[in-house]
Amino acid sequence: MYDIAIIGAGPAGATLARLISDRYRVLLVDKRPPPGAATNDFSGKCCGGLLAPDAQGMLSKMGLGLPKSVLVDPQLFVVRAIDVGQRTERYYQRYYINMNRGRFDSWLLSMVPSNVDIRLGCRFKSYESNGHGVRIKLFRDGKIHTESARILVGADGASSRVRKQVIGEGSFPKTYFALQEWVEADGQLPYFSTLFDPEITDYYCWTIPKEDYLVIGAALRPKYDIPGLFGLLKERLKDNGLRFGKVIRRESAFILRPTKLEHLSTGVGSVALLGEAGGWISPSSAEGLSYAFRTALMLAEVLKKSPDNFQQRFRRKTAPLRINILIKNMKSHVIYGRLLRAIVMKSGLQCIRMYNT
Repeated sequence: MYDIAIIGAGPAGATLARLISDRYRVLLVDKRPPPGAATNDFSGKCCGGLLAPDAQGMLSKMGLGLPKSVLVDPQLFVVRAIDVGQRTERYYQRYYINMNRGRFDSWLLSMVPSNVDIRLGCRFKSYESNGHGVRIKLFRDGKIHTESARILVGADGASSRVRKQVIGEGSFPKTYFALQEWVEADGQLPYFSTLFDPEITDYYCWTIPKEDYLVIGAALRPKYDIPGLFGLLKERLKDNGLRFGKVIRRESAFILRPTKLEHLSTGVGSVALLGEAGGWISPSSAEGLSYAFRTALMLAEVLKKSPDNFQQRFRRKTAPLRINILIKNMKSHVIYGRLLRAIVMKSGLQCIRMYNT
C-alpha cells in the first residue's frame, strides 16, 4: 500500500513527488510515454512553452536553475498586442523564458528520487474510497492494475479524470479548446504576440517564435467551428504582416478559465487536487505553471507536518491563491473587455516604442 498516489507527472505531480519522497511511499502515474531517447521530449503537450515571471519566481524559490538543454531561441522581451476590432497595435516590455515544454517536463521528472515508483504509459481509470484510503484502478499494457493508497492526488490537468470522479463537472471552470500549429517561419520574430478578435474568441490568440518555426495558437470555445475560426486567425495574422510557411505539426488540449471561487478546488476527503486539475490557472493569461508549483509546494508543506486532516489545512493554505485569482479575474475584464482594452491601448500606457535598426 502506498502512502500517496499521484496521478499526473507534469510540473505539479513531479514537484510534489520530489518534495515528499523522503517521508512517504509514493506512486507517480502518467499516461504519457517515457521520454524519447533521441529528442528527450516528454510529451507533445499543447503549450506555448513560455516561462512567465510568476513561474520563474517559483523556480527561484525552489532553488532551481534551468538547464541549457531546455531553452530555445529566441529569448523574448517584448509582447506585440494586436486589437483587430480597434485596429490598434502596441508593444509592451515583458520577460519570458522561451523553452521546449517537453524537455522542461522531462527535466522536472528527472529530479524525482529513485525511491518513487514512477509508472509512465499508465492511465488512471477510477478509484473508490475505503476505510483506509482509496483503491485505484490503472490501465497499462492492455491490463487493469489495482493499487491502494492512503491519499490520492489528482495532478492530471484540465481534463482531470480524478476531479470528474471526485466532484463531477458541475463546478468546472469555463473550458476552452486550445489549438496550435507549428509552421515554417519566414524569418525569426523578436516578440511574442497576442491577438484579440471577438470574431474568433472571447479569450486570446498567440504567436510564439521557436527557432526555425512559428507557433500559432488560439483558445476557442469547443462548440464553435474550430477549423473555420483557426483559419480566420491565420488570415488575420497575414493581414497584420506575419509571413509563414507550411504546417509542420498540430497540437491541441483543453484549458480552463476559472471565473468564480467555486471553480477552484483542493479536493474532497482523501483526494487532493493540484494545478489545473483543481482549476488553478490564471483567467487573464492562461498561465498555469506557477499555480502548479504553488499548489504542489503548499500540499507538500501540509503533508510533511501530518497526513491527518490534511484537506482542511490544504484549503486554508491556498487562501492567498484564491485572492490572486480573483485579482486576475478583475484584470481579465480590462484585457478582454472591448471598451476598457481600447482605452488602455489607445492611451499608450506602459507601451514601448519600437525602433527599426
